[in-house]
Amino acid sequence: MADALLKVKGLQVAFGNAKVVDNIDFHINPGETFALVGESGSGKSITALSILRLLPNAARMQATSISLQDQELTHIPEIEFCKLRGRRIGLIFQDPMSSLNPVMTIGEQIAEVLELHFQLAKPLIKQRILELLRQVEIPEPERRINEYPHQLSGGQRQRVMIAIALAGEPDLLIADEPTTALDVTIQAQILALLKHLQRQTGMALWLISHDLALVSNIADRIAVMQNGKIVESAPTRDFFNQAQHTYSLKLLAALPRMDSCIGRQTQTKPALLKVEDFKVYYPVRKGLFKRVVGHVKAVDGVDFVLQAGKTLALVGESGCGKTSLGKALLNLIPLHAGQVWFDGIDLTELGGEALRRRRAEIQIVFQDPFAAMNPRMLVGDIIAEGLNALRPDISRPEKQNRVAKLLQHVDLPADAALRYPHEFSGGQRQRICIARALAVEPKLIVCDEPTSALDVSVQAQIIELLKNLQKSQGLSYLLITHSFGVVAEMADEVAVMYQGRIVEHGPVEQVLTKPMHEYTRALLSAVPTLRTDSLAISGRETI
Repeated sequence: MADALLKVKGLQVAFGNAKVVDNIDFHINPGETFALVGESGSGKSITALSILRLLPNAARMQATSISLQDQELTHIPEIEFCKLRGRRIGLIFQDPMSSLNPVMTIGEQIAEVLELHFQLAKPLIKQRILELLRQVEIPEPERRINEYPHQLSGGQRQRVMIAIALAGEPDLLIADEPTTALDVTIQAQILALLKHLQRQTGMALWLISHDLALVSNIADRIAVMQNGKIVESAPTRDFFNQAQHTYSLKLLAALPRMDSCIGRQTQTKPALLKVEDFKVYYPVRKGLFKRVVGHVKAVDGVDFVLQAGKTLALVGESGCGKTSLGKALLNLIPLHAGQVWFDGIDLTELGGEALRRRRAEIQIVFQDPFAAMNPRMLVGDIIAEGLNALRPDISRPEKQNRVAKLLQHVDLPADAALRYPHEFSGGQRQRICIARALAVEPKLIVCDEPTSALDVSVQAQIIELLKNLQKSQGLSYLLITHSFGVVAEMADEVAVMYQGRIVEHGPVEQVLTKPMHEYTRALLSAVPTLRTDSLAISGRETI
């Protein structure tokens, strides 16, 4: 510890009378990967923001000492701190869409870091930007450098955030859920990249994550936070083999299991959703008059059937067309061609009031919870928004009662209805979006990464909630996810998408245990598995 890169003593952060970080001590060594895990709202992200002086104005922070290679940071002026923020300490934010500037190209945003911290000529800046985009596996970097965040998929936006953080060549890189939005193959590539950079530069990595399987594969040391306190800290191998604290054991027991699909019995039911030759094309425009010169075939002739009361999981790489398919089913983006039958009715023939009535029966949980909510609306009003539009016959007291019950279902306090989205952690915001989708009692929910922002304990609760709702209300789910553990827990069937097409489709046990297509095998081989010698994880316990 004497040679630690970062040393923190007595760190406390409070909002009003509520302590969210409660007198914690920790250190990170040069070249080390240090993982901080815990529930959403436990104080993980606030701890990282405290180190970088990025806390909101309402927060009160104090610390006995925060030092970076023996340089005391607690008292240096802000103008001096700006020189090391982004340069010696980099940060990958959890929510890429709200962190990127929507009116600047991704090239301009990466260039900001290079112009601020390095004296480079413009040609060298562009060369470095392209190099960074290639490192984080952004396709066609020469074209993407001039695109805006909304033109990228969720996974691609996350990779841009990683490129921005790496641009300063930091001594310490704080990665707050850096692979949350990425499919397993790209996740493996990004983690391999970070480890490669560590070996090259000696950079230390502070990983904030709820994915214990990922942590077990990459971290040297792990600390567990609960209610603002570090309750356990140990080398990774020791932690996963001999965890001591009760809370740590519950986190491990809550991990979704890949073998949970084995032996699952299902009955054939009537089709609720039937899709034929489904196509979503995006026009490519060029020239002064922006004429259409071609199309990007995001979804290119997809067919599938989803049975009533069943779950169909849609998996594949970022940018393969999963989210485009989900949005087009709800008519949120235009459909190029194809037929969609829902409950025996052709949705492509509906319009106006007839389509509006059907919207109550099909809802969506978006991948990016912060971008999916109006930041100026109270949470209670956000959840009730669908009721106001689609259930105008319900009285105001009934709506308030419904909102309170939904908040309870997703493990949020009743007073959350009177707060704004920015007052919640990423995982809590995702739970709000799930409550909003459930509000109008739909028959089908398109779940676009519904648990990607949740720690394992809350993920387990949400999975159980969705499964119980399916049993009690006969709900159907189109589950878009990159977590094969969640697929194994929830899905009845799996469809694997690659470059806009479904390349494999079948029962979940068959696809996960005996994949036929080479691409499916590649996805499964990239899934991080829990590295442990003697710890037997069986069953599931939620917190």
